[in-house]
Amino acid sequence: MIGEILADLFFPLLEEIAPHVPGEFFPYFFNGQTEALQRAMLASILVSVIAGFLGSFLLVRNLAMIGDGLAHVAFGGVIVGIILGATSPLWYAMLFSVIASVSIYELQSREILTGDASIAIFMTGMLALGLVILKLSNRAITTEIQSYLFGSQLLIDWEHLNLISYVSIFSLYTLYLLRYGLLAITIDPLSARVQGLPVRGIGLMFSIIIAAVVVSMVKIVGALLVTSLLVTPAATAQLIGRSFKSCLIWTQIFGLLSIFTGLYISAEHDAGAGSSIALVAATIFVIIAISNELIKKLKTTDNID
Repeated sequence: MIGEILADLFFPLLEEIAPHVPGEFFPYFFNGQTEALQRAMLASILVSVIAGFLGSFLLVRNLAMIGDGLAHVAFGGVIVGIILGATSPLWYAMLFSVIASVSIYELQSREILTGDASIAIFMTGMLALGLVILKLSNRAITTEIQSYLFGSQLLIDWEHLNLISYVSIFSLYTLYLLRYGLLAITIDPLSARVQGLPVRGIGLMFSIIIAAVVVSMVKIVGALLVTSLLVTPAATAQLIGRSFKSCLIWTQIFGLLSIFTGLYISAEHDAGAGSSIALVAATIFVIIAISNELIKKLKTTDNID
């Protein structure tokens, strides 16, 4: 399986880095003494990379909140899968999210509803469906359910890693093929259609990619914090990037920095991994935003003098 193949490639690299990693417990994510922690690190890196690329396109297309909406839809699907006794509830989450994402695109493109309205309806509706089913089944919110709500890297098994790997590789390849088309339909959809670009097909494929990536992120940062990796690093990159290409590069830097620092805080201070990653990503954004404003003020003062 692809997860095992990537593990064979990257685990030796992690072990080489391990002697240089600070902390008492954080090195365990690298040194191979605990395979589960290495799986968590590899899965986190994969999710950060694909979330960075996807998030950059989402911001360009003004779809920042769709990730949060689909994450709630995915959580509803997870609950349904757990109640039905599924081996991997993420497949139910994938089905629910793809249907919701495609439906949101169709409602928006056909001008039946605005994007924000359709996202809100699916987000609350599908989450409510899962919670009602959970209540009717007389089951409590277990540790397994909480792991999908808040994220839990330590519970990532080989099946989860394989799913994340397939989604990451498929999404990266598809985004690479669609990159010019996505930018074209974002800037001028009418002109793109006149030039013969398959605007609807590109939009539908992009919707499927969003759903798949969001589902793959649920186990890392949790349904409540998906936007921390999907949007925040990309938004931070836009503060300093001079072009779309430079924004993509900075997004990767900020995303990986959030992953490594968040996992370090989680390991060394026994904090939640997903919440630590989200907090670091938000902190980086605040620091960059304040720094930018200070630099602008200093330049303005120098010009006046």
